[in-house]
Amino acid sequence: MAYKYDSSARYAKTHDWVRIEDGLAVCGISDYAQHALSDVVYIELPDTGASYSQGEVYSTVESVKAAEEVYAPLSGEVVEVNPALEDAPELLNTEPYSAWIIKVRPTDLGELESLMDAAAYEAFINELDEKGGH
Repeated sequence: MAYKYDSSARYAKTHDWVRIEDGLAVCGISDYAQHALSDVVYIELPDTGASYSQGEVYSTVESVKAAEEVYAPLSGEVVEVNPALEDAPELLNTEPYSAWIIKVRPTDLGELESLMDAAAYEAFINELDEKGGH
């Protein structure tokens, strides 16, 4: 399967992405993740002002197949949630890199070093596909 990648994003092994825009960490789920979920029907959005540590669950995405937790790729405080997802959670399927979930004021940009760039994430996905799992 040919997945899409955002070359400006960094990726976690949990299939979450982050890119820095105007000093904020914009976070979402990868194309690989939305394919694995299938048709997204609901997303539980966190509260603005909530703080999360890197790797901590901040949301749950539900599809016709499963419910999956979404993990914070960077530590920080939620300053905005994507209101479009409340009425149209399926945007995560059709536009995984523009349908961001949250924007975070990061507390440690050094955490970006622990994440993969698009090429490394693509290699990680290819390895997963070869093993037949996620």
